Formats: sequence, C-alpha cells, structure tokens
Amino acid sequence: MSVHAVPPFSFDFLPSRPIEIEVSSSPLSSDAGLLPIRQFDQTIRLTEQFTAALHDLRNPSLTRQSLLIMVRQRIFGILADYEDQNDHDTLRSDPIFKLLAGRLPDGRNLASQPTLSRFENAVSIADLWRLRDLLADLFIQSFKAPPHHLTFDIDAFDDPTHGQQQLTMFHGYYEQHQYLPIAISCAENDMVLLVGLRHGTCSAFLGADNDLRYLARRLRAVWPDVQIHVRGDSGFGVPLMYDVCQELRLSYTFGIGMNARLKTMSDDLLNEALKQYNETGQPQRSFLLVEYQADSWPASQPVVIKVEVHAQGTNRRAVVTNRPGCSVLPQAIYDEYTMRGESENRNKELKTELLADRLSDHRFLANFFRLYLHTAALNLLVRLRQTVVQSDPTSAELKLPADFPTEAIDAPQRKQFFNRRRERDPLGGGFAGTWRTRLIKVAAEVITRARRVIIRLSGSWPYLEQYLQISRAVNPPPRPLPSSSG
Repeated sequence: MSVHAVPPFSFDFLPSRPIEIEVSSSPLSSDAGLLPIRQFDQTIRLTEQFTAALHDLRNPSLTRQSLLIMVRQRIFGILADYEDQNDHDTLRSDPIFKLLAGRLPDGRNLASQPTLSRFENAVSIADLWRLRDLLADLFIQSFKAPPHHLTFDIDAFDDPTHGQQQLTMFHGYYEQHQYLPIAISCAENDMVLLVGLRHGTCSAFLGADNDLRYLARRLRAVWPDVQIHVRGDSGFGVPLMYDVCQELRLSYTFGIGMNARLKTMSDDLLNEALKQYNETGQPQRSFLLVEYQADSWPASQPVVIKVEVHAQGTNRRAVVTNRPGCSVLPQAIYDEYTMRGESENRNKELKTELLADRLSDHRFLANFFRLYLHTAALNLLVRLRQTVVQSDPTSAELKLPADFPTEAIDAPQRKQFFNRRRERDPLGGGFAGTWRTRLIKVAAEVITRARRVIIRLSGSWPYLEQYLQISRAVNPPPRPLPSSSG
C-alpha cells in the first residue's frame, strides 16, 4: 500500500545505535506478488470473462470506473487479504493495484468504497445466472483434453453474519446467525464449479438436486461420455439425492450416520476386530457391505460400514453407495470417499483464507455476488497452482511398484504422497495463505518511466527465487521474429 507522510522518529531498543524511521517519497506497495497472477489472468481471461457476464446499467457518460476495473479491484484484493470494500479507499491509490486494473501508477485513482458498494448492490438475478454459467465455462476451459471421469464433491459450510443482512437466520447447531452456502468442487483439478448462497437454516441438501441436474446437462453437452461420481457427507445422504443421481446416471457415495440398526449389523465385525487387536496389539480396520433401508427410504441401498479398533478406542463409520464393485472391494469404496477431505480444503480456503465469510452487504443478491467474487479469486489461484506445480513424487520415493497409479494408493501412503508433494512444491501445493506469505505480500518500489514501468524488489527477500520461477511460468513465450526472405 502507498506510504503516507508521517513525521520521522526513532527507536532506542538497539544498544549500539538508534533506529531512525524515514519516509520514502517513492511510490511503494506491499502487494507486488499480485503481478504474476495478473499476467496469468491475462492468459486465461478469468476477470475479463467474469465482467462480460455482468450487465452495466450505468450511463457511460457519467461513469469513471469500468466494470472490469472494479472486478479486478475486488478479485485481486481478495487474493491479497483485502476482503472488504472499505480497504479500497486506500488501495485505490496503490500503484500496484492501478497496474492490475490497467492504469499507470501516476494515473487516476481507482474506485472508492461507495462506488464498489453501488457496483455490488446493482447485481441482478440475471447476472447471477450468467455467473453460474461462467463457472461451468471456466471449468470446461481448464481441461486440455476431454476427461473420461469426474468426481464432484458437494458440501455446505456455515457463513456467519454480523448485521442485518437479508435472509440471515439463527442456526441452532452452529449457534450463530449465518448463511449456509453450498459449493461443488472437482477432485480432479480442485476447481469450484458451482456455488449457491442460501438462508441460514436450510437443510444441507436444499437445491443440490437441481444443481446436479444443471451440471450434468452442461458438461454432457460438451463431453457426452464423461462419467460423473458424486461424494458428500451425511447431510446429503437422503433419498432425494440417491434418486437424482440415478436419474442422471451418476454414481455416488454419501456419508450416513451410524444408528442402532447399523451398529447391530456390524457388531460381529467389531467383536472380531477387538479380538484381533487384543491378540496382536496392532490397529485393526475391517469393512462390511450390507443392504440397508431406513424407515423413511422407499428402497434399500448398499451401505459400506468401516470398523476400526486402535489405541484410542473403537470407531465405526458408514457410507451409502451405488458404485459398481462395492460388494467386491468395500474398503476401496470407503477409502475413495475419504479423499473428499481434500475438497474440504477448498471450502476452507474459500471461507477462512479468502474470507468468503465476510458477506456483509445488506442485500441478499449482493452477498450472493460477493460469494462469486471470492470463488473467482479461488479458481484463479487454483488454475495458477496447476500451471506452476512441479512433478509429483515418484513411485520409488514412496516405495511403490513402478508406475503405480496415484488413485490406487492406500490412505496412509496417500497422506505421505500429499506431504511429499507439498514439501517439494510449497506454492503449487500450498494454500491461499501460503501464497500470500511467500509470493503476494512483498514490498516493491514502483518507478514510472516514459517507456516502461519498473518494479524494484529487494534482493534479500527469501522468496525471490520462487517469485522469479512463477513469473517465468506465467509469461507467454516471446513471439518469433518474422523470417526474412532470401
């Protein structure tokens, strides 16, 4: 951010000499790491496509800030930990944010908080429908070749509210006033391809059936033969979701709460596991497939029950599924279901690291729009991570047979796989907070010359090499010079 003029002063805690504070007259910013992200956005055109989905009702002769400028202010601000409109009362004069928006550092200031507030509150229902289409379009664009199989993780997360926002309600379980957004992400590439904002006391599965119908229709129009698998926790383990998955020819695995009947069905397996644990002292893990029908279900469903015995005690969990082979490999079905924990990290990034839990506009549609802004910021980062990610750990490093498929790695080795990948590639596999501390938050001097703009970084910055590597990865190759005819 730009440095404001303050009187010089000094600190005396260093015994050998005083520490004097001076003010630089050079344009400075603390967010120079946004520049390679902006270069990447120039390639995939995310903010440009986002803006194209919005309809501008303003009189062009009376406007000073374009929709594209305000979209870039908000999305790049969210990435840099500026989640509120108020932040831009200062950022509007920041030289880096001006460059991100397409203006020179000494050019006109960007949009202020009141302008951004009017921008967000002007959104219409039609705009939100187009943004839903945009998320699907961006997801399709992220694949270089048509995928044969996709895994959708569907989840809801609490979004606390602290004012008089429309449709915010008190939820007894979370003990707070909140919204309850829904998000669907793809396990194959980590992108969020659908979000929805809902009132705070709705059921977790509210509207999820129609969301799946929409996605199946959109994606199969492009990839007719793609196979789609859906995973969700017990909040989505209801007959409505089983029925819509069967209607759409989707396979599914949903969590289901352990009850007295399921415990009775698995008591023998638990007793056997306890016996083995007492004899060997080794943790035991066993699986059972049963046909189960709750009183409220119109038909029975295959249910995989996991039984664990270890030093901490016993643990039983269950999932309902229609996946082929569940009777042959129930453990593989359950272990594949637990991989949805990685997709829950996307919800964590969206909610707590990119601060989508700050939906503080009064109008419900404006808060829905803000959710799209935060989702777009996350997807921009996800796409960038895919571009700069280094090679995965080899089978030899994990002590596995040559060319062993990642999908077949069991749970303990899979955890080792992800830990090794993050160790060797802290940014490609890092969370949004890691990107902020290691790339985005870097001080820079911004120098405007007649023919170029210079961004001067510190040579002692510990993450300078990572910055340079990412910048090289997102820069398009130079255009070849035209060949001269002989």
